[in-house]
Order: sequence, then structure tokens, then C-alpha cells
Amino acid sequence: MPSKELVYLSLASCSELLNRQKRVWIIDSFTIEEEHKGPFPYELGKIKIDRDYRVYFDLYGEGVDEEPKGLLSINKETGVLYVHKPVDYEERRLLKLKFEAKKMDASSDTKLGIEISILDINDNPPRFQTDLFEVNVNEENVQGSNLLTLVAHDRDQSGTPNSTFHYEIKSVTPNLPDTEFVISKSGLISFRGCLDHEAAEMFTVLVEAKDHGEVVSLSSSTTVVVHVQDGNNHLPSIIGQTGTGKVKEYETGSSPLRLHVTDKDTKNTTAWRAKYTIQGDEGKHFNIETDPDTNDGILTVIKPLDFEEGAERQLSITVENEAPYFSCKVKERMSSGLWKVDNIKGDDPGVDQPQSVKVIIEVEDVNDPPVFDVTVKDAILEENGPLGTWVEKVTAVDPDASHANDFVYSIGHDPAGWLAVDPHTGNITTVKTLDRESPHVVNGVYTALILAVDDGEPPQTSTATLNIHVTDQNDNVPQLALDYVDVCVSDDPTTVNITAFDLDDNPFGGPFTFRLLGDVKGKWTLDPGYGYTAGLVNEPGVYAGKHTIDLEISDMQGLFGVYNLSVTVCDCSMTSNCRTHRNAEITVAPGSIVIVFASILLLLLLLLMAVVITCKKEFTALPFGDAYGETLLLSNTEEPGTDCKVPDSILSMSMTKQQQDSSNGQNLQSVVQQTQLLTKSSPHDMEQNYQHATVYKQENISHQFNSSIMNQGQDWNMMNFYHSTNSSEVQEATLLGLLHRRLLVLKEDQGDYQPHIYANEDLDNFSDLDAITIPDDDSFMKSLTDLSPKFNQLASICKPPHLQK
Repeated sequence: MPSKELVYLSLASCSELLNRQKRVWIIDSFTIEEEHKGPFPYELGKIKIDRDYRVYFDLYGEGVDEEPKGLLSINKETGVLYVHKPVDYEERRLLKLKFEAKKMDASSDTKLGIEISILDINDNPPRFQTDLFEVNVNEENVQGSNLLTLVAHDRDQSGTPNSTFHYEIKSVTPNLPDTEFVISKSGLISFRGCLDHEAAEMFTVLVEAKDHGEVVSLSSSTTVVVHVQDGNNHLPSIIGQTGTGKVKEYETGSSPLRLHVTDKDTKNTTAWRAKYTIQGDEGKHFNIETDPDTNDGILTVIKPLDFEEGAERQLSITVENEAPYFSCKVKERMSSGLWKVDNIKGDDPGVDQPQSVKVIIEVEDVNDPPVFDVTVKDAILEENGPLGTWVEKVTAVDPDASHANDFVYSIGHDPAGWLAVDPHTGNITTVKTLDRESPHVVNGVYTALILAVDDGEPPQTSTATLNIHVTDQNDNVPQLALDYVDVCVSDDPTTVNITAFDLDDNPFGGPFTFRLLGDVKGKWTLDPGYGYTAGLVNEPGVYAGKHTIDLEISDMQGLFGVYNLSVTVCDCSMTSNCRTHRNAEITVAPGSIVIVFASILLLLLLLLMAVVITCKKEFTALPFGDAYGETLLLSNTEEPGTDCKVPDSILSMSMTKQQQDSSNGQNLQSVVQQTQLLTKSSPHDMEQNYQHATVYKQENISHQFNSSIMNQGQDWNMMNFYHSTNSSEVQEATLLGLLHRRLLVLKEDQGDYQPHIYANEDLDNFSDLDAITIPDDDSFMKSLTDLSPKFNQLASICKPPHLQK
């Protein structure tokens, strides 16, 4: 096997180590300068071997077959290294490679590891984090204050001149004599002198960072914008005032004065907004506020002024700003270090004081109202006293010095109308009798208002309150709280409470003495009978129903009243008490009331329709032909007694038809019975019975019969139709119609006449009629003279009126 040998050498000691260990290797130290300009490829160096045989070289590692690939190569026969492109130190500072030497016969193989350093050049300037910085600085900041710290970075090899740099301010715009910006080695920016917002609201500072490269020096810059915030370095100045400077006494809310100021600081900032202070206002009558738009001071009256206390008010008003005042002035500029300046703040001694102005406010006199010496007075008066009783006296004075002291007294509020006041003296007397039980007396006190009105322009009024404590008299009898009670029926005595009250106060009220009057023995007793509530006891013998009891109630002084107590005795087994039962009976739901009223209206409507139908008279004569003229008479009136029975001819016709057709015999009997029912009924009932009796007959009657029966005035044709028709149903209906018509005519002519059938033929056929037995003696005749009232109507029908005695 061929022997192999691998040796790793550093760049600095590669040759020495090889010469010391293997004298056959001769390798120089290799370095590559970054960003070489070429031309490429250029020879980096050569590997030499002291040998007497041929060797082939190979190169592996970074820069060859590893990134950055294609940077290096080696001549396999001569061992010369070549560089094919530039390299960047900031990306790759060291290349690690492996050399390999082989004999031609491959009998030996030797490997060597080496490192190639990349040499840095100054190809990177220092860089700031951004190209623009902005900072806000208050105008009152003192010199030397740290405004901003800049930081830059150089990518070149650390610790070399290429990466070492410094800061420098290249320019300042605007360049003012009282302001100088400086930057320290660490990048801290500050200023010397004073900042003045009115001179410069903004500074633009150009800062440069420059490295210390030996071959070439690289640099970069950034811009710093310093915004100076306005401070209060100018005091406000009062330039004038407007307003009348006058205010009426007792008036508030008016503005007699307005101060105008000017300020050089920025508008609508705390350094510009004015703040006013009032001195000399001991009574706190005034207030001054700042107009937010104009910065003016508005003086306002907040507490009434009195002309009598002074016709003028002298005030001192001071104006300053919301922000504290400061001042900065440069005294000497130094070549190094801070300058000499004078910094003054608002609380420092010797600072300029805020401006003040003296103002005079004139108070105008107006008509003052009279003033009562006592605004609330109390008086004690007994009720029911005589008219004209003196109550109290009120006194007022007029404080006006320039107006006439002339005023009168009057009643302002007297709800019961009990009082009168003398307009000049103020004496108050009664004009009506006082009543302690009046609703205007609250807790025994009657309140009235007394006015004092002057004769000024306009008139002024003052008010005093008069509280009259009305003492009580025994002028009211005790009264019942309720004048009715309910008692339940019981086998044992039952007690119900009776409560009384008295409008009078102690000692003219309760407890009361109750006493029953009248005959109450064995019925009612009182237990207890003394107090504010008495117990009414009913004995078991008291019957159910309503009772009235006379009750006497006396107060502690013996003044009494007698009352009628209504007592209702009832069975409480169904309800808890009588009143509950009574209320239940009369309580009706709203829905039920609506239903009842609707039903009543419907009933009235039906009655109206019935009256209209009943009162409508449609009468048509019944003419008869020659054949039957002897049977039915043509007449619109009937004398009394003429229709006391149904004509025999009509019944004979029905009976003759019955013999011819025995199958319809029962139908005829039904017709007769229907006729009897008709004669016993009212006209309305007759109409209903007739319709009921004929409706089932008319269903099979031909149209010819219907036309004949409905044709009024053609009754003769009806009779012909009756005899010419073989149908028993038609004959029966025709007969019933004729009877119905005649009975209606009789009813209309005779008023209250109630028609009846008084026929005596074929009575055996009517099984529902009882036999009539007339005795032979004269008792029957005697009974006719003493008939009951129900026969009066029959007599009126069958006997003429002039014979009815």
C-alpha cells in the first residue's frame, strides 16, 4: 500500500514546519487582497518541492470546490496558484484549503492543509442608522442639554484605521450667533447659547462620520432636524380696554369691562394663553375669564352689588400666561466649553413682573325693594275668635337713599281669606273666623304671606311669612268612620267593630263613649263601649236583613253626636262577608256590559220590525160570485154578534168533501182544529199558526192555485177554484185561508176582540171538548148574572155596545 501523509499548516509557519519536518516541501505564505482589480487570473504563488521525481498537485476546499467556488486553482504539474476573481473581506475573511501531492506511479500520496487570509482594504464608510433624524426641543432648555445621540457603524476590519471614525457637524441652518450646535465623540448632540423660537423655529444640522483609512478616508452623513417648541419668553401686554365700566346694583351676569392683550408667543399655546387675576375684590363680586379666541379678559359680575355700600369699586387686574415665564440671554461666547448666559425663570428674583392695570367699576343705583326687619313671624290665635282680632304687626324699611321712602303693606297669599293688613301700619287682623279644621291649616299652622310694595319705577316688592298657630276648641262632635257594617248570622253572639274619629285635637277628642239608643234589648249590645273603636254585638235572635241602629258617640268633654248605623245581617257561609256578596252581585265585567247592551239593541230592533209588520194593514175585499152569493156576504165591517160562530156553509163544504174522500177525513178535522186554535190566538199568533198549518200543504199545490190565492180582490175565482179542484189538500188550504182572512178583518174592526168558534155542529168529532150539562132549575140563569171578569170580553163581542150596561 502506498504510504499517505497529511500535514495541516498555518500560513505563518507553513514553510518552517515543512523544512523542519520534511525538507522536501517549500511553501510560501499566501494572502489575497479584497476587491483586487485584476486582470484575472493572476498568480498568487507557487508550491515548491525538492524532489527527483515528478509530482502531480491537486487543490480542494473553500474557493475551489466549496463556496466561494471558482476563486482559486492550481497547476497540477508546476504547483502554481491562481486567483480568478475578486473577493470581499466583509463576506469571507479566511479560506481553508487542502493540497495534495501524488507520485506519478501513485506509490505515495501526501496531503497538506493550509489557510489563506483575505486582506481588508478601506472600502466601507461609516454608516448611520438613517439618513434623517428629527427631534423636538423646548425653547426653555438650557445649554448643554442632550438633544440626540447619533450612532454610526463601519464594516471594515475592526481595530484597524479603516473602521475607526469620528463625528463632525458640517453645517447648521440657520446659523444664528446666539446658538451653536456641537457633537461629542460618542455622537451626543447638544447646543451652546440660547434657543429662541421667534428667531428660528427649526434648525437643520448636517452631521458627518469619517473613518481613518491610510490609503483613502471614507465618510457618510445624516441630517438632524431640531424643532424648537415655543416657550413663554414673552409676557402678555395689556393694550386697551372696552366696556361701559358700569353695573346696576343687584344685577348679576353683566360684563362691564373687557381687557385686550397682545403676546408674541405662538398663538393657542400655553405660552400665549392669558391668565387674569383680580385684586381688591373683597366681597368676591367679580370674576374674569379668558376669551379662548381673542385672549381678552372678560370681567363679569357674579354677586350683586349694593349702591348703598359704595358707588364705585376699584380693582387691580394682573395678566400672565399659563406657562411659566423664562428668559435666556448670551453674555459671552467661549472658544471651548459652554458659553456664559443669563437664564431667568418666573420664580427667580429680578424677573420681569406680569403687567397689571387698575380699573374702576361704577355701581348705578336702582329702586331697592323694602326690607322687612323680620322675614318670618309667628303668632298664636284661638279658632272661632271674633272678627277683627289683632294677629301681629310687620315692619319694613326702604334702603334707597336716592328714592322716596314710600311703600304700603298688602296680603300676598291668604288661601282661606282670613286676614287683612293695614297698608300703612302693618297691623294684621282677622276678617273671617279661623277654623283649625280647615284644609288650609297644616299641623295646626296657617301660613300667609305679607308684601311690602314701594312706588318706585318699576315697583319693588319684599315678602314676609306669617305663621299663625291656631289653637283648638271643642267645636266638632265625634263622627263615624263608616256608617254601615256587616254582621254574619250565627247561633252565637257576633261582634263587629265600629270606629269613630274627631276633628278636634286633645283634650277635645277621643277616646269616645258609645251608647245604643232605642229598643235594642235582646238584639244589640256594645262590648266594649269606650275607646276609639267599639264592639257591636248582635244577639242570636236577630233576623237576617237590614237594620238601622241609633248610636250616640260622645267625646271626652261630653259633646256628642247621634248617627244612624246601617247594619246588614246575612249568611256568611257562602261569602266572607255581606259586602263581598253584595259587591259580587253588582260587579259586572266590562265585556258583559257590552254584551248586555248589544242584546238590548238587537231586541229593540226586532221589536221595531215586529211592530212595523203587525201595523201594516193590507185589506182587500172578498168578492163572491153569483153561485155563492147567498153563503158569504160582501162586507168590510161586522156588527157585534154576527160572527159569533163560523158559517155553517163553510163547515158543510168541508164535511161534504170528507164524505167523498174518506182518506182525507182526518185532514179536515185537523183544519177545524187549526181554526179553533186560530180563533183563540192573537193576530200575531194566528199568523204563525196559519203558516204552521199550511206550510206542509202548500208544497204540493200547483202554480195555478198559488196565483189565485195571492191575487187579492179575486176571491170569487178562488171559490170557483176551490170547487173545481179535486185535490183535498188544495181545498183544505183554501178553507183555512178564508177563515184566516175573515178573522183578521174581525180583529181589526173590533180592536181587542179575540175571535172564538161557537159552532155546535159535529161536536162529537172533537174528542178534546167536554160535554156541557145545563140543569133544569133556574140556578143556571142566576149564575149568568154573576160571571167572572173573563166573560166580559165575550159579552163585548156578542152584544152591541149600547146594550152593555
